[in-house]
Formats: sequence, structure tokens, C-alpha cells
Amino acid sequence: MTRASQVIALLTIALGPAAISGCGGSSKQRSHSSVNAPGSPNASATHKPPLAVSVTTLGRLPAAVKDAAATALGDGSTVLLGGIDSSGGSTDAITTVRGASVLASGSLPNAQHDAQAATLGSEVYVFGGGQSTSYAHILRFDPRSGGVTVVGSLPAPASDVAVAAIGDTAYVVGGYDGTRALDTITAWRAGSQPRVVGQLPFGLRYAAVAAIGDRLIIAGGTVAGGVSDSVLSFDTSSRSVSRLAHLPWPLTHSAAVALAGRVLLIGGRRALSDSRTTAILSIDPVSGQSQIAGHLPQPLSDAMVSSGGGQVIVAGGENTAGLQSSVLALTSR
Repeated sequence: MTRASQVIALLTIALGPAAISGCGGSSKQRSHSSVNAPGSPNASATHKPPLAVSVTTLGRLPAAVKDAAATALGDGSTVLLGGIDSSGGSTDAITTVRGASVLASGSLPNAQHDAQAATLGSEVYVFGGGQSTSYAHILRFDPRSGGVTVVGSLPAPASDVAVAAIGDTAYVVGGYDGTRALDTITAWRAGSQPRVVGQLPFGLRYAAVAAIGDRLIIAGGTVAGGVSDSVLSFDTSSRSVSRLAHLPWPLTHSAAVALAGRVLLIGGRRALSDSRTTAILSIDPVSGQSQIAGHLPQPLSDAMVSSGGGQVIVAGGENTAGLQSSVLALTSR
């Protein structure tokens, strides 16, 4: 994917503010006794060297949007599905970002936001989401034809979810069923029924999740009455959840993606309203410890991210000025 020549920002060490909003409701945070303590061999392993990233601008979306589902395609492009537009309502638009090119690529059966997506094989799958209510559907989008079909259902309606793929399996982490935050990790393969394979120590919405090897790193999110600073690890082999560390501050409505063997935590909010941050954190997936890897050009939450070809795409989102249409590329340096 070609990057634009103008460097928007080389990320520095200053922090911007950050906070959270959502589809309503929260759940009581429960005891962490069911989570393994961080004194495991993983937690004591040697940290990876610090990671620094730079940001360039690629272009702009045809319209400002936040809270869309996003995933990378095999050709290095990124597809955005649904979201909230500048009217404040949900959209059914599907948009493909390929370098500096932005293409309209179809539409969802219904307008929705707060879903997430994963690419399994050559197909894109969208999990949950909502509008006035939360949805349980699993949608399949064919990037070649632009067609969208319903291929399954989650165990319960779920918006505000996080999704990451390992091999041919998508993992749906947390979410909101319209009444309470969910504490489940659900696995799904195309052609099969979804299975609850893990349990979080508390109900969690708007978490940031990325896959590293056969594990999921789960950072921050919204918990009962506030914002989480926990960094959790879910081992897909043993189906166990461990607490690795704490973030330097609570964070929600952030986005996570793997880059250069680490997890980047991009933007987000540091409180239940407002307080967006420019910070990009690099999380060591072994210890869970985090360092500042750089900064976005402006505070940003609810952005869409994907990775491929050695770079991370950050599209849209929201700051104090409103919804954004920018498309940025992050690369390690």
C-alpha cells in the first residue's frame, strides 16, 4: 500500500487527554480471583526492546465515520463496514481503503455500528453490532462481489464487541447485550456454531484486542461505572485468562493491532466522557508492560484500524471537533 509523502507527525512523548461514551449501560465489575496472577513465567520474561512509530497521511474517507467494523483484506486494503456518520445515526455503507484510493464497496442489510470484523480466508465476517438494539447476527461480506449474507448468530445479542482472528477462527470478546456488559470470549469458524471458550473476570465493553501467536491481548475497556486499566491475556490452547499488567492509565474506546511482535494501543478515552488521547502505547505481549511508542496528530477515539504489509491503517474516529475522515498509516522506525 503506497504511503503519501507528507509526514503528518513523528510521534513524540507528550500525552493528549482521552475518555469514553457508548451505547448505554454498564455492568458491575466482579472479583478478579478467577484470573491468574501476573507472577507467571510469561510475566517475568524479558521485555522486548522499545518500539517507536511514525504517522503519515494517506487520504480521506468519502465521509467522516466512527465505530465501524474494520479488517484487512488479503491484498493489503482495509474494508470498513457500517459505523456512525456525521448525522449521529448508523450507516450501512461499506468502504474499501486501498492506499490513497477509497472505494464504495456495497452496503450492509441494515445500518449498524459498534460491530467488529475479521477476515477468515477470502471472506470478511462481521459480528454483532447494533442500532437502537444490539444484534446477534454474523454477516459474511464477499469483497469480490460486494454481497452480504447472514451466516450465523452469536449466543446473545452483542454490540460494543472486540474481535480478533487466529487462523480460521474469530474470537469475539465481551460486548453489550442491551442490558449488561458481557464477560464471555466466543470462538467461531465458518460453517460451525459459535462456542463460548473463555470467561473474562468482569463484564467488558469497548475493549481493545489483538492476536499475537495463539493468544489474545485484551487491554482496557469499559467496566461497571468506569474504565479498565487491565492488560489480560487469553490463551486459546488452554482457554485460560491471565492478568499480565496494568496500563499507565485507564483506557477505553481505543483500538489494538499487532505490529512488529507487539500490540499497539491507539488513541482512546481515559474517562467515561471526553479526555481523548493522542498516545500510541506499545504493549509487550509477554509481560503486558506498555510504553509510549508515539502520538497521533490529534486526540482520537473510536477509530477503525487494521494491519498489513508492515503498516497499520487508522481511519476515521472522533475528537473534540467531531467525527473525522482522515486515513493515516503507522509504521515502525
